[in-house]
Amino acid sequence: MATVTHPPAGRLRAWMLEGLSDMGGKDGRDDGQDPPLPPGAPREEGRPWYRVMCLTGVDYFSTLGYQPGIAALAAGLLSPVATIVLVVVTLAGALPVYRRVAEESPHGEGSIAMLERLLTFWKGKLFVLTLLGFAATDFLITITLSAADASTHMVENPHLAGALHDKQLLITMVLIALLGAVFLKGFLEAIGVAVALVGTYLALNLVVVVTGLWHVLTAGHVVTDWSSALTAEHGNVLVMIGVALVVFPKLALGLSGFETGVAVMPHVRGDATDTEERPAGRIRDTKKLLTTAALIMSGFLITTSFLTTLLIPEREFQPGGEANGRALAYLAHAYLGSAFGTLYDVSTILILWFAGASAMAGLLNLMPRYLPRYGMAPHWARAVRPMVIVFTLVAFLVTWVFDASVDAQGGAYATGVLVLISSAAVAVTISARRAGRRASAVAFAVISAVFLYTTVVNVLERPDGVKIGACFIAAIILVSLLSRLSRAFEPRVTHVALDPLAERFVRDTAHRTIRFIANKPGDRGLAEYRDKAEKIRAVNEVPSLEDFVFVEVTVTDPSEFEGALTVRGEVLHGRYRVLTLESSSVSNALAAFLLHVRDTTGRIPHMYFEWTEGNPFANFLRFLLFGRGEVAPVAREVLREAEPDSSRRPRVHVG
Repeated sequence: MATVTHPPAGRLRAWMLEGLSDMGGKDGRDDGQDPPLPPGAPREEGRPWYRVMCLTGVDYFSTLGYQPGIAALAAGLLSPVATIVLVVVTLAGALPVYRRVAEESPHGEGSIAMLERLLTFWKGKLFVLTLLGFAATDFLITITLSAADASTHMVENPHLAGALHDKQLLITMVLIALLGAVFLKGFLEAIGVAVALVGTYLALNLVVVVTGLWHVLTAGHVVTDWSSALTAEHGNVLVMIGVALVVFPKLALGLSGFETGVAVMPHVRGDATDTEERPAGRIRDTKKLLTTAALIMSGFLITTSFLTTLLIPEREFQPGGEANGRALAYLAHAYLGSAFGTLYDVSTILILWFAGASAMAGLLNLMPRYLPRYGMAPHWARAVRPMVIVFTLVAFLVTWVFDASVDAQGGAYATGVLVLISSAAVAVTISARRAGRRASAVAFAVISAVFLYTTVVNVLERPDGVKIGACFIAAIILVSLLSRLSRAFEPRVTHVALDPLAERFVRDTAHRTIRFIANKPGDRGLAEYRDKAEKIRAVNEVPSLEDFVFVEVTVTDPSEFEGALTVRGEVLHGRYRVLTLESSSVSNALAAFLLHVRDTTGRIPHMYFEWTEGNPFANFLRFLLFGRGEVAPVAREVLREAEPDSSRRPRVHVG
């Protein structure tokens, strides 16, 4: 492929567009993908699954900072019962789904990739863009909500309350800016930090839980008062369970972390015998990661919801109350003293802030995995730093819109989480059905129904979540389509490979003027090639002694943007040499092929076209959407964009 010479980049531009290998410590590639390994090659060294679990845990476990308070606001005295429902859905629903996702998508692609394989052409791309919008909602709200809750713990700390009063919005903005600064500096290895933060945070929470349980056991009237109030309010157990099922969607924040757990799969070490085609050890250990994280979180969710409901007055959960957004911190200060409470606040602030780092890493890994492949991202979107600035600015906007309120952002966060989990459940259901596992398909279908119901209820009760998601979806689709339009005239071919017969055709024609005829394949009969050659000779006044090689392009999936180009040669009717290509676009493939011939032979090739009939605007739309349309002018424009030097540009003839 020809390379285009650009002017030297300035120092700032070079720094901004430095390769995005910072995220995973890769080899400096700038395409956002891991370098491909040959078949059977062992994969790179990873980390033990329990250490990688902590990287997931900064997102998943940090929800303990605000989940008990949200549960108390949503369910009141029924908070423990509603939390038990949440745990059942987690262990019997989300966990089996994502264990299956890990098996089906072992390279960190997640459930979106599973659904992408089920849908083709533009409907598949639009569906993926929609899911990316909800994923962006999930991750960005994770950043803003976690920072807001971290600032809440700072503002409500007894030692800081006076100095930081009414400054929560500013503090949240500063925390988000610091997060962005970390990624602008370079984010090479998060697992070590995550292990320390998660280990400390869980240990402190365990102390709070044990202390709280001791107070409950030594003050028996607390349980009695709670059960009496519960019975008086709801009557019997069946009514309690029914109400708990109704309010369960409001507790959906406790399901976060599973998509992140799958996204970090490439960091799991697995076995020495693992290959990229079948990393059995990585899959097994990721299942351990998901299961262990779910069990730990389930235990903490049940105990903390029980303790916060019994030991914290209901009024303190309300906006402005001391337990709003920081229920466990309230218990830490109340029962373990100001010093331990402050230590707990510091640990909570750090893990909530680092949960934003986990979400930012997810965004920076997720978007380049899809958008550049679709041609739906500007070139600079392949680099980390420009995207960090974009995501940080969006996080500022979201924080300002929600006034750094944890409660106000809960609906949007839950919507993103539930849509992703629902899509994963649907994906594994379809996968099991196609694999002929009928019992698994039925079970996953039931789980899908539960999550879809939960998603719908959450959207109806808190429409702000889907509104925010719709804004992200609209923004992603608009930017993606504009980017696709601006990049329409790129060669869009990553590699050109010729089979032996095609190489022979090119080599033979290189001894004289290289002449190709672009031919739209019809019935491929003798008359088709004879008439086309005679017409081209007559219109372009080419001597009869000169011969041609026909080039035919078959459009496969026009929604794909770039890919490798394989050229096959054949001789038809004993005399006509034909090169066949498959690509997402006729014009771009022909231009890329001509550039390849020029570079390999050192000679300027000529290609002959016929004008396309029809309205030029309609033909341009056909090119954008279906890869066909006005072939000759577009091919010439692609060549002009790729090769600024007209003396080295392949020649295009149209008659």
